[in-house]
Amino acid sequence: MKKIRKAVIPVAGMGTRFLPVTKTIPKEMLPIINKPTLQYLIEEAVNSGIEEILLITNPYKKAIEDYFDVSYELEDRLLKNNKLEQLEMLQKISSMVKVYYIRQGEPLGTGHAISLAKTFIGNEPFAIMYGDDLIKSEIPALKQLIDVYEKYDCNVIGVQKVDPNVVNRYGIIDYEDEKTGKIKGLVEKPKIGELPSNYAGLGRYILKSEIFDELEKIDKVNGEYLLTDAMLRLMKKQPFYDCRFEGIYYDIGNQFGYLKANIEYGLEREDIRGELMKYVNNFNEK
Repeated sequence: MKKIRKAVIPVAGMGTRFLPVTKTIPKEMLPIINKPTLQYLIEEAVNSGIEEILLITNPYKKAIEDYFDVSYELEDRLLKNNKLEQLEMLQKISSMVKVYYIRQGEPLGTGHAISLAKTFIGNEPFAIMYGDDLIKSEIPALKQLIDVYEKYDCNVIGVQKVDPNVVNRYGIIDYEDEKTGKIKGLVEKPKIGELPSNYAGLGRYILKSEIFDELEKIDKVNGEYLLTDAMLRLMKKQPFYDCRFEGIYYDIGNQFGYLKANIEYGLEREDIRGELMKYVNNFNEK
């Protein structure tokens, strides 16, 4: 069984739900407190044992490359001013993992984006993490998926139960055996009352390299190539299991989920927790 060493993170979306700020700032660089959302994902990957990460960007997201690169001038200034704590923080960002980049020239969907990683991945199994899906957990969510992969030598989809009233936002798992977690299909955004289960795929995957063969065979749907369509093809040839990961999931692709994540991450910070709690309590009394 091959080790999971590489992760692919598609970050080429335009972030239209956060306009106008995303006109100039990549959505993935919007901060949760003082760190870009993308940094949380990369830290999760590193803490799960990932050694190399490919970010699939677009021509308007150079800020992402700059952020994870070395900033010689700033670091030198911090050193001269004896701001060693801030210097160490910046150096950790640029040295924590090998990060590579490739641009998706056209917005052709998740399937097309992942297909661009074929040369980077080679014949290894790999992880996929979606930038809109932030997961706060004691054991990194991706590490939990890797544990399932190592148990079954299989493709893995990270899932959690979702409210039946919002299933039309997600891809819902269709189980062959819900007890063991073996998956036979996915239903994208089903209608309420037509659910194969209450479990949704939430932005974390372990896939074997044969997915690239299936990506070459799928057709466009509404102008896009969908990763889900390729996974459905691969499910007919290889086993897929779920990982019901433990952790709090935030959909930071919408404004409420992003705001919620900021508040809850802020409540965990000892330096601001007291003031934030005081503010929230006072606000409730108004």
